[in-house]
Amino acid sequence: MTDMPSREFEPIPAPRTGGLEPPGPYGAGPETAGPYGAGPETAGPYAEDPETAEAYAEGSQPGEPSLRAGLEAILLIVDEPVPEVTLAQILERPRHEVAAALRELAAEYSAQGRGFDLREIAGGWRFYTRDVCAPLVERFVRDGQQARLTQAALETLAVVAYRQPVSRARVSAIRGVNSDGVIRTLTLRGLIEEAGHDPEHQAVLYRTTGYFLERLGLNTVEELPDLALYLPDDVEGIEELQQ
Repeated sequence: MTDMPSREFEPIPAPRTGGLEPPGPYGAGPETAGPYGAGPETAGPYAEDPETAEAYAEGSQPGEPSLRAGLEAILLIVDEPVPEVTLAQILERPRHEVAAALRELAAEYSAQGRGFDLREIAGGWRFYTRDVCAPLVERFVRDGQQARLTQAALETLAVVAYRQPVSRARVSAIRGVNSDGVIRTLTLRGLIEEAGHDPEHQAVLYRTTGYFLERLGLNTVEELPDLALYLPDDVEGIEELQQ
């Protein structure tokens, strides 16, 4: 038998040690710091839109008014102080957040020297003109008394005169339109005034004033003429007005 030639085999190289492993998907480095890692490009979904970030920080959804804006909008149209719990229910926010926002707004208006301020009175919040502006407001109201009443004001004044004491809701129902603004104007001009509250619904009631009688040359409201003599038969609401 012929001897086969011996053959040398190269040794298998040992694994190299001390090398760097390939970086994983969240390894070191700004490019692989994860979807919300450090850096302006990856700081979260609201980093690039300051307006959206501010709304998000206040707890409102993007595109919806902030808590402060909602409070200002509601308080701008009320004519009676609104309790914090009512505002919290309407805005669907925790009461402590609403209370804090109201106090922040009040402090901000005072610091800026606005012509109005936000006050907590009678268990609720409402806008009021600032004390230092009282002479200007009085001058405006006094000068405005020289102007003729609008048709809406005359209608509202007639309803109050013939149905007093009457609530704003009742006046609006008889006229068929919202009369809150007109009632406010008549009150500022001294022709009507508050006359307590409805015992059933606690709504504010209104009546005519002594100034109203003076302007019409009457001693009492009983001297008011019969309204039906001056209106056509088909006027809507005349039955309610005379009841």
